[in-house]
Amino acid sequence: MSENFVLDPRSVAFAEDYVPAPDQVSTARRNAITSDAPAPSNGVTTALTFLARVLDAAAVVEIGTGTGTTGLALFEGMNPAGVLTSIDSEVDWQLDAKQAFRDHHIPSQRFRLISGHPLDVLNNLRDAAYDLVLINADKLEYVEYVAQAERLLRSGGVAVINDALWQGLVADPSDESDETVIIREALTAVQESEVFAPVLLPLGEGLLAAVKK
Repeated sequence: MSENFVLDPRSVAFAEDYVPAPDQVSTARRNAITSDAPAPSNGVTTALTFLARVLDAAAVVEIGTGTGTTGLALFEGMNPAGVLTSIDSEVDWQLDAKQAFRDHHIPSQRFRLISGHPLDVLNNLRDAAYDLVLINADKLEYVEYVAQAERLLRSGGVAVINDALWQGLVADPSDESDETVIIREALTAVQESEVFAPVLLPLGEGLLAAVKK
C-alpha cells in the first residue's frame, strides 16, 4: 500500500457513523442545529462517550455547554455517580441543556451548569481534580483553555479539543484567520508539552485527545 494513501470521503463517513449515537444524543444534536448552537458530529459524540467510559470518569469539566449534546454524550460513558461541570456564556443554550438532561432523567446533583465567561469560572476550579476536560467554546481562547486543562486534570486524565481542524482550515498553511491561528497555537502547545501525550483524530471537524502523563 502506498505511503500516501488517504481514506476517501466514503470511508470517513463510514467511520463517522460506525457507532450510532443514542437517541437522546441524536435528538439533542438536531435541536442544536435548529437553535444555531454547536452541533458536534456523530463520530465526535461517540468518541466522547468512549473516552468517558474508558476513564470511568467521575469528574468532568466541559468548556462550552451548547444545548447539551456533548454533555449527554459524556453522561453515556461517565461513572453512574459522576458529576459534569459545564460552563457557557450563552444562558439560553444552558437552559436547553438543563431541559435535555432532565428529559433523560439525569439527577440534578450530577451536573453543575455555570453561566459565565469560561476563563473566569475555570480559575475557581480545583487543581488535579478532574478526569476529563472538554474544550469546545470560544476558539480564540483555546490556548488558555489548554493551560487550564493541564492544571485541572489528574495524572492519567484526558484533555479533549473539539474542532481541532476547524472547517478544514487548520491544515491549510495559507489560512491566517484569527481562529485558525489560535487553534494551531493550541495544538502546538499540546504537542510540545512535556505533560501531554496527544492523538489527533479526523472526526467531525477534528478531535484531539491528550492524556496527562
